[in-house]
Amino acid sequence: LLTRFLSQVGHEPLPPTIGRNVLGRKVLYLPGFFTYARHIVEVDGKRGLFRGLTPRLISSTLSTITRGSVKKAFPLEDMEHVSNKDDMKTSLRKVVRETSHEMMMQCVSRVVSHPLHVISMRCMVQFVGREVKYSGVFSAIGRILKEEGILGFFVGLVPHILGDVIFLWCCNLLAHFINTYAVDDNFSQASVIRSYTKFVMGIAVSMLTYPFLLVGDLMAVNNCGLRAGLPPYAPAFSSWIHCWRYLSAQGQLFRGSSLLFRRAPVPAASFPID
Repeated sequence: LLTRFLSQVGHEPLPPTIGRNVLGRKVLYLPGFFTYARHIVEVDGKRGLFRGLTPRLISSTLSTITRGSVKKAFPLEDMEHVSNKDDMKTSLRKVVRETSHEMMMQCVSRVVSHPLHVISMRCMVQFVGREVKYSGVFSAIGRILKEEGILGFFVGLVPHILGDVIFLWCCNLLAHFINTYAVDDNFSQASVIRSYTKFVMGIAVSMLTYPFLLVGDLMAVNNCGLRAGLPPYAPAFSSWIHCWRYLSAQGQLFRGSSLLFRRAPVPAASFPID
């Protein structure tokens, strides 16, 4: 988790190496996950790999508890799984209904858990500047309240929620249409294929919605007084849209998405950031 986030913020302390792509051409590759992790251990020891773990675990726990509570408070009455016996209108209506319910649970859980996610990101990114500004959950809460107010706990929330919503709708609808129109009921393995369709669509859609995750995480640490959130690592973004435009102009919207085969970015010209 730490290695991925440091890659997202653009912290590359190790030089790239020369390798070859599938076409045999020489390209520059940034260090992969294991090399990067080994560097962190050399600098911080093995404990360094677990920076931000406590608030991250609390955030995940809050998310799980919130989803369960919302599900009990707002149950989806007469929940029925889509069946191949349903007509097209009925099955689509069920998918829309289930996805809407799932979206509500996800959005509420995201709002509740996001403050701890912000603290976790800031604890991790201190590796870049060797800072100790955020040393614990309670001290971090007090510092954010003092310096940024309540809104400081929700920086980066909007792109995260947008990414969640787009992911849910695209994944569920694509899986539904593929299962309905592309999988023949006469095929002996149709049921097996249908059981894996949503999983495969989840992987594909998660790649498309990755920029929302990246922008949300970068906004969580931007201009908060830590070195990795200030120039030369990043401008002080005025909004998440500003951050998106900046990354898009540099072709960096998928920065940190890969951990093993990471192509070194091509040096870019100076891009406007306003």
